Amino acid sequence: MGEREISTLSEHIVEIVSDSGEGAQKAGVSFAQISARMNNGLWTVEIIPSEIQPPPHTVGAASGNRIRISENRSVTNPGDKLDLIVAFNELALLSRVQQDAIKDDAIVIIDSRWGSDESIKIRNDYREILGSLENKGATIVEVPIEKETGKVVEETKKGMNMFVVGLLCSIYSRDPQIMEAVIQQTFAKKSQKIIDNNIKLAHAGFDYAEKNIDFQFIIPSKPIDEPMVAMNGNTAIALGTIAAGFKLCSMYPITPATSASHVLSEIYEKFGGYVHQAEDEIAAIGVALGSYYAGQPAVTITSGPGMALKTEFQGLTVMTETPLVIVNVQRGGPSTGLPTKIEQGDLLSSIYGTPGDAPKVVLAASSIEECFHIMITARKIAEEFRTLVIVLSDANLATGQQLFKCPEVTEDSLPAPMDQSPVPENMQPFGWDPNTGISKALIPGQPGGMNVTTGLNHASTGKIVYDYESNQTGHSMRSRKLAALQSVLETPKVYGADTGDLLLIGWGSTKGTIEEAVDRMQAEGYSVSSVNITFLSPLPSGLKKIFSQFRKAMTIELNYSDNLEDPLINSENRRYSQLAMLLRANTLVDVDCFSRVPGRPFMPSEIADVIKNECNKLNSTDIPSTPEASSVLEDALK
Repeated sequence: MGEREISTLSEHIVEIVSDSGEGAQKAGVSFAQISARMNNGLWTVEIIPSEIQPPPHTVGAASGNRIRISENRSVTNPGDKLDLIVAFNELALLSRVQQDAIKDDAIVIIDSRWGSDESIKIRNDYREILGSLENKGATIVEVPIEKETGKVVEETKKGMNMFVVGLLCSIYSRDPQIMEAVIQQTFAKKSQKIIDNNIKLAHAGFDYAEKNIDFQFIIPSKPIDEPMVAMNGNTAIALGTIAAGFKLCSMYPITPATSASHVLSEIYEKFGGYVHQAEDEIAAIGVALGSYYAGQPAVTITSGPGMALKTEFQGLTVMTETPLVIVNVQRGGPSTGLPTKIEQGDLLSSIYGTPGDAPKVVLAASSIEECFHIMITARKIAEEFRTLVIVLSDANLATGQQLFKCPEVTEDSLPAPMDQSPVPENMQPFGWDPNTGISKALIPGQPGGMNVTTGLNHASTGKIVYDYESNQTGHSMRSRKLAALQSVLETPKVYGADTGDLLLIGWGSTKGTIEEAVDRMQAEGYSVSSVNITFLSPLPSGLKKIFSQFRKAMTIELNYSDNLEDPLINSENRRYSQLAMLLRANTLVDVDCFSRVPGRPFMPSEIADVIKNECNKLNSTDIPSTPEASSVLEDALK
């Protein structure tokens, strides 16, 4: 091989895919950590098979990781189609082809052993898949991954992943010393022999690329002048739980939320906290509720099916006005649905999915960094308003990694300890302030705080009552707390100009993708802006005014909605996406929606296409701008 061709890039999107159990996910995490330590911005996405143990060497067995690495440290989403893929076999590669995840001119690195496999079908499939990609413009690089791995270790299945890490470190000009340090940390709980073997494997992959691959990339990074961290959203939620001062996490294992409990289990006791693995989801929320009732702040973390099981206790939380925080790491539904895939399908069920009128606070994290800080906010609101707070995350945030500024936690970050001083005479356990609906919580054992707690309708004394006036008052006070919270919420800031043709409205992890698409299309001259809504119950004030400044407002969501082009669907029976339904009901504005359920995050290019289509439709008609349209409408109504 002659001299390698070196190219400097602003960013690249890389994927590593293998059969489940061959370590491609660990390889991806390790390569991302190496890149983070070299001060590159990043965002990762796990590729997880739907089955726990899928049949090997099948499309359904594909497992791995996507890593977007950039010279820009503020990476907010997984990006568009991939630039380079390392596939351990041709069917893992085919799975990504079927997902339309690969650029036409991508670099495809694949284990060459399948081209000479004893199975004629495997050999033919291998050549057919690679030929199809090559015809589209892809560069095919065949590497004897298993053979080279076998020169270092006997169990090649457990070693190919670190060989690939080394291969990629050479291709992307990663520092070998940093590579060694990350591998040392990755296998820190293993024997020294295993650590040494994995380091040898990585160096073998690095050396192979240096000698045999004729291209190399440099992705520059800027010096860091402040401490930075790289982690996934579940880790951020776990650390945020500790930073917020919660003393207990009670949960039952469920995909994709479980790893938050794994992080807490390793370190929580050092901070005075405990993880309780309950026998089921119902017990998990019951324990958390009981803990908070007794004055010890608690959180329970789950996903959609777990939220369904926690419904009755959610109602008890609201009726007893006991603070509680639930984290819902959303996944595809309904029922068990798509356990390992992303969806934003739990918004309406989180707000309304409790029998009777049970008002609660619902807010959504929009980045991995926000997963940390949102836990502090959630606890403060839960205690100040004596209410249930539901924090929405999702599978994209849960398993992805992002580089961000190391959070600072001070005593000011924490709510004050729950007051257990003697209770003033004649103070009632539900002594509602008529303006805010807020009352002071009493803790069992608090001097002078003897009271009745019940899930039945009760008066301000806490005693059971059945009359109309008391029932009406209780409902009013519980609802008024949301109004009190809404009165202090800031109106969301518009990303881009305050007026224009099109406004995109998002929530949760779609924020970064939407804003990147808005930036692209603004650069092309399109009149588009966006707004992200964090507080979903109650909604912040000022939304209707924001919407009125644009000719069209539409949500971008990863949940289901009907398309008007579908059979039997018309403007009267169309089901809108979940935030769109909420906004239409609350603002009486004709908010449209673009929503899909692809089981993966949106790509910025997809949203850019939506912007282009919608703006072109608006400007191909004689629709007046919104301020004039509003004036015409107002005159007509008069």
